Amino acid sequence: MMTPRECFHVAMNHEQPDRLLLDMGKHIGSIHRRAYVKLKEYLGDDSMVNENLILDRMAQTVVPDESLLQRFDIDFRWVVPNWVQVTERDDMPGYIDMWGVPYKAAGDWDHCVVDGAPMRQATVESIDSYQWPDTNDPGQFTGLRERAKYLYENTDYVIGADAIKAGILQNSLQMRGYDQFFMDLVIDKEFAEALMDRILKALKEMWSRYLAEVGPYVQLVYVTDDLGSQSSLLISPKLFREMLKPRMKELHDHIKNHADVKVMLHTDGAVLPLVDDFTEINVDILNPVQTSVNGLEDTYSLKESFGDRLSFHGAMDVQQMLPNASTSELRQEIARRIYDLGRNGGYILAPCHNIGHDIPPENVVTLFETAREFGRNPAALRDMVANVPSFFAQHG
Repeated sequence: MMTPRECFHVAMNHEQPDRLLLDMGKHIGSIHRRAYVKLKEYLGDDSMVNENLILDRMAQTVVPDESLLQRFDIDFRWVVPNWVQVTERDDMPGYIDMWGVPYKAAGDWDHCVVDGAPMRQATVESIDSYQWPDTNDPGQFTGLRERAKYLYENTDYVIGADAIKAGILQNSLQMRGYDQFFMDLVIDKEFAEALMDRILKALKEMWSRYLAEVGPYVQLVYVTDDLGSQSSLLISPKLFREMLKPRMKELHDHIKNHADVKVMLHTDGAVLPLVDDFTEINVDILNPVQTSVNGLEDTYSLKESFGDRLSFHGAMDVQQMLPNASTSELRQEIARRIYDLGRNGGYILAPCHNIGHDIPPENVVTLFETAREFGRNPAALRDMVANVPSFFAQHG
């Protein structure tokens, strides 16, 4: 049997490995702390002690215990940059991140939301005087070399460098304000380009330091930048190609110049009109394949159109399917996505986003157990899915 790392290399070459790769545990793709407690109680597993070890403060997800990763037979282990240059708010529960963006707690620290735009009044002339993150902060990557080296030398897992929590468009919108930056992209392109270039510069400097630590040991890196909503793109394809695409390519090229890795791009939403562009900017893997949004419901067509140039990660819907599906519906949906995306390699099964506290723990267990069961031979699932509509077709 192939090791996880061998499976990964075969699958990324668009060849059929001897089993499907399974993933969870990075900062977009882990499990909410309240869902973790429910899962621990359901499994009766006292070795799961990480319910208060927060991985992503905004989403309130946790670092999964090694015992859970082994129980679910997860093929990946992630090294994660340390949260640095973050300050607590004194006016309300929340924090200010390293980019100066304030967040406030929603509900009982259920998650955090952006609460202001620190660069709303900025000008081209004032951009350089903004308090930018210290890209040389040694604390951001402390301990990651040792962790990655240990995993590389002592395990067969696929090792991923989790994202620096930022994206060129995402940060521009948060720092400038969504309404203002959308207008900037059209009527003040000089400012929009200057802001994006300054964010790009900071990200390239951080990735240089990051990969100097873990580059010899990791097989893939994760970059994030949301480009879509549930029903459409955030910006037009024309504007993406003019303003954002060259800068994203520059970042991805920079990463690949520093390490022999695959680049996995996270972008939520209805991004089908841009998938061809992703293949042109050094993206190897698209995450999350959000099957509940417009255009990505038909994963068979997605694979047929792009599967020779792009691999896929995710496709296990956390908005409708995992919270609401019966066991039989869930198994059927898992079979469908494995058949659609897993033929001839190029697919990593995972939740398309974080496992929320509205997802029953029995469905979490069914997800990973069924994925391992069905993942031995994706082509054999054809008859199982041929005459049964998808979960989304059945439930409108």
